[in-house]
Formats: sequence, C-alpha cells, structure tokens
Amino acid sequence: MQTKIMDDTEIRLKGIEALYKSLGTTAALRFLMLLHREPTNYVEISKRLYKDQTVDEIFERAKKHWKK
Repeated sequence: MQTKIMDDTEIRLKGIEALYKSLGTTAALRFLMLLHREPTNYVEISKRLYKDQTVDEIFERAKKHWKK
C-alpha cells in the first residue's frame, strides 16, 4: 500500500480544518492569531511532542514519511 505524500497546501488546509473541528471557528481563529502575535518556543513544543520517545523511535517514524 502506497501512502500519498501531502504538499504544503494540503497540510495547511487539513490543519485548519482540524482546528475548526476541535476548537470551533472563533477559538481556531484566536489560536491562529496567537501564532502570529507571540514568539513561539519551538524547543518547548518539541519537548512536549516527543516526550517519552527515543531518538530511534522518532527517526523511524520520520523515515516512513520521508519523500523519496
């Protein structure tokens, strides 16, 4: 089975749709505005995203989704 690789536009659209479904229109728009207003601590976000995962686990998952 071959997985379709999404381009950047598709990822943005799916992300915004997920925000709307999860938060509702008003909260999703507020969230998007926060991203542009405040500096983002990507180190802290990465720590939370990858918590309790080994480097090998992260690497293996990344390899599965790598463009060929």
